[in-house]
Amino acid sequence: MSAPRPYVVMVSEVTVDGKLTLKRGASSKIIMSQMDEEADIYLHRERARSDAIMVGCNTIKIDNSYLTVRYIDGKNPIRVIPCSRGDLPLDSNVLKGDAPTIIAVSEAADKARLEQIGEMGVDVWVCGERKVDPVLLLAKLYDHGVKRLMLEGGPTLGWEMIKNRLIDEIKLIHMPFIVGGWDTPSLIGGEGVGDLNKVIHTELERHFLCGSHLITEYRVVYE
Repeated sequence: MSAPRPYVVMVSEVTVDGKLTLKRGASSKIIMSQMDEEADIYLHRERARSDAIMVGCNTIKIDNSYLTVRYIDGKNPIRVIPCSRGDLPLDSNVLKGDAPTIIAVSEAADKARLEQIGEMGVDVWVCGERKVDPVLLLAKLYDHGVKRLMLEGGPTLGWEMIKNRLIDEIKLIHMPFIVGGWDTPSLIGGEGVGDLNKVIHTELERHFLCGSHLITEYRVVYE
């Protein structure tokens, strides 16, 4: 039997053509700035419902996110940042102590950097040899009391989670425009399934307008 893990809900804004940013290396905050108040409230309500929120290290480097609850009253979730090398910038907003934070690293991470991060009041968990093992990380989070995890990460983390069958729901805030671009990041990255027989199916559970945005909510079906 697999180890118990949190229920994982992926929440993201996407353009009509499924992109997360204007171009590779650009902050997703640029697109998110076009969300209306109702969509912002929807997103932050999902954060407040969750015990923890997770994004990848690269997303933090680009966006310098806070990952806290705003727009509504609610408790900040635990911030979880998988960062295999532990090379998170020390001036990152997630290290400023306004919410409990866990940095998941591998055994290959620089020990001196980990000591610096730990001295900032952040928990550092080793969850793998050369890279963070998401299965191990989620098992440890469950033991830590995390029963619902919101995934708000980029395409690399999204692929690692979905290929390990670790995402239960996907909720999308649709942005009513197209950006294009050969290498513009999309919702899920990685090497992909490459075979029609290996595609990961979803079932539409709910769709509705939230302000000017279409919201679609899917259940992920693993066969």
